[in-house]
Amino acid sequence: MLEELKIGDIYEVHCYKHNGKIDRVCDEAMILDVTEDYIVCGNYKSTLTESNGKSHKTKEAAILFFYKKRWFNILAQLKKYGLFYYCNIASPFLIDEKIIKYIDYDLDLRIFPDGSFKVLDKNEYKYHKKIMKYPKEIDDILNFELSNLIEQSRNKEFPFNKDIVDKYYEKYLELRKEKENQKND
Repeated sequence: MLEELKIGDIYEVHCYKHNGKIDRVCDEAMILDVTEDYIVCGNYKSTLTESNGKSHKTKEAAILFFYKKRWFNILAQLKKYGLFYYCNIASPFLIDEKIIKYIDYDLDLRIFPDGSFKVLDKNEYKYHKKIMKYPKEIDDILNFELSNLIEQSRNKEFPFNKDIVDKYYEKYLELRKEKENQKND
């Protein structure tokens, strides 16, 4: 699966709910790095389309970390007033054609530039857990991974490090510039 990914290629990102319904689509995720355990993508002013058909453009650049075996993905958002992280508690990703797919399990972790954090959407998680009948095994995994993410951010472990995010952002800018130059040739 990861062998087919090439640095600089553009993929879409599709987020699903546990019941198989699509929840959100992002039109751009440029591949920046591929490892055995994760992929890193970047985007800027990408279009997000929600399940209700409404869409909007993101306001800032983001570096996205998708994991092959971990039950979360992480968006590092480069905002004017600091580096924020938005962590989705979600299934490991898979690739289908030119689409990165995962199941979102509602719980989110928001990490602020000063290192403080907030767990979001607990009520939505409880509601969906009940109506979509999340198995106990998945519930246990999701809560375990949320605790792990909090610990990782407190310890400034990968990717919760501004230097790492800045390195990937520079790579993203270089690849975008190369693509623009290729278009203009």
